[in-house]
Amino acid sequence: MLFSLFSLFSCKGYTDLPADAFQKMLSEDGQAQLVDVRTPDEFAAGHLSGAVNINWFGSGFLSECQSALDTGRPVMVYCRSGKRSAAAAARLGKSGFKVYNLLGGYLAWTGAGKPVTTYEVERFFTDGGAPVEITLIKHGSLAISYKGLSVQVDPVIELGKRRTDYATDFPKADVILVTHEHFDHFDKEAIEVLRKGETVLVTNARCAEMLGWGTALSNGQSALLPGEISLEAVPAYNTTEGHLQFHPKGRDNGFVLTIDGLRIYIAGDTEDIPEMALLQDIDVAFLPVNQPYTMTVDQCVAAARAFGPKVLIPYHSGETDLSSLPGRLPGIRVLLRQMQ
Repeated sequence: MLFSLFSLFSCKGYTDLPADAFQKMLSEDGQAQLVDVRTPDEFAAGHLSGAVNINWFGSGFLSECQSALDTGRPVMVYCRSGKRSAAAAARLGKSGFKVYNLLGGYLAWTGAGKPVTTYEVERFFTDGGAPVEITLIKHGSLAISYKGLSVQVDPVIELGKRRTDYATDFPKADVILVTHEHFDHFDKEAIEVLRKGETVLVTNARCAEMLGWGTALSNGQSALLPGEISLEAVPAYNTTEGHLQFHPKGRDNGFVLTIDGLRIYIAGDTEDIPEMALLQDIDVAFLPVNQPYTMTVDQCVAAARAFGPKVLIPYHSGETDLSSLPGRLPGIRVLLRQMQ
């Protein structure tokens, strides 16, 4: 067994692993939680695929870890050279986590020619135990991978200073979902880059009309996607006076995907509408938080309380300060990620 090569959990409270063993554990243990404890700038320049960024130098490192991580699953940590992550591993070990530290850190990993990425990836599991990986690309753009299937949500190549190379960074899409026609969600060029002969596109009526192809769903309609993934289009609209023109009721979609029992709610551009209270058994929810176009932080809290997802990932957030969300939503695992 892999860990017979190492003395487990010495007085340090964690186990050091060299790069090869660290990589092997990542590939073999589907339950492991990977944490990059470097600064956000270091993380953005490149990190291990699937890592979440929790800054060791941040003011609430331990509390953020306790909110974002499951104590019942192993935690794997790394930093630039292994010093910060060793300190972080010791602290997490004392707090009840089973922790493994990458010896030599990111420098040892890249020095061994091992792969890195610039995207954050969250991993969840279906009722049957199959992993579902959600790549957090930017703003409202997501990629979902399940049993070799590639699902792209609101793919946009360029937004402000952020550019995504869909041709080299992602495979051709089996499914493309587009919530509505605004430029930060609907990009004809991105769709064409990702499209292959059998790609399924699901969107609203306006986008299907503009593209000349695709399946248009209205709120309340559903579809069966490749891989036996079920999809329901749900309402997404503004309710605040003076904002109604941004996303009028009935035009745009949010989506609920059910993947072998795992239910993912992608809200699109919306405020905390009453229809959210009808959502049931949501495992992972993506809620937009950037007034005047979508929700305020207070509205996001109200929305999450209305249907109680197990995990909330705020997205489409612009410059909104989301730091208060975890403390205001006890019982919901809130993951604060780089989704401006």
